Amino acid sequence: MNVPYRRVLLKISGEALAGEASRGLDFDVIGQVCDVIKKCVGAGVQMGVVVGGGNFWRGVKDGGDRMERTRADQMGMLATVINCLAVADSLEQRGVDVRVQTAVEMNKIAEPYIRSKAIRHMEKGRVVIFGCGTGNPYFSTDTGAVLRAAEINADVILLAKNIDGVYSADPAKDPEAVKYDRITYNEMLAKRLMVMDSTATSLSMDNNIPILLFALKDPENIYRAVMGEKIGTIVKEAF
Repeated sequence: MNVPYRRVLLKISGEALAGEASRGLDFDVIGQVCDVIKKCVGAGVQMGVVVGGGNFWRGVKDGGDRMERTRADQMGMLATVINCLAVADSLEQRGVDVRVQTAVEMNKIAEPYIRSKAIRHMEKGRVVIFGCGTGNPYFSTDTGAVLRAAEINADVILLAKNIDGVYSADPAKDPEAVKYDRITYNEMLAKRLMVMDSTATSLSMDNNIPILLFALKDPENIYRAVMGEKIGTIVKEAF
């Protein structure tokens, strides 16, 4: 099978795993996502996955001025691990070999993140799920996803969100918002289109890693993206 991407980094928002409830875990949604990940692995694609934690805790956004920022972000890192374990279990139920690696060591639960081991796992056909973001406060899981993508030499970052692409404005607030099929990193930063935070966007630009953003509402979009179909919005240095 001719697949355009050999190795991908899939970023899934925590909210997407909560389904309609927006909090907690919707195992039907997780199962659908894992079915498609299995399909991608079966097509010969090496898969790394980063999962957000917003369905449980969003760091500074939930802590606000009631908590010290570092501690609030550390709680967010732990939230991502809950999601990683849920996704890993669902994949294993489907016969997919999987490893969870965390940026913060918790050796009773997961492997510590080691770049060479992660790559070796993927070369053997295992899905590697990366938890705890970068392992540092003040950085989002989007930034963690770009960092891992750069480290494992991913061909593309698949950004599965609750929105189906990059828009000129928030389509929920502005009915005149226009969806872009393609856009450069510089344009996205200049227009302050906060699909990802500016740190994540700048890091992907500096390392010239394409980003494909699409809606996770239909999990099959993951497979379509891997197969090179035109969905969502592609973000690159130049076209």
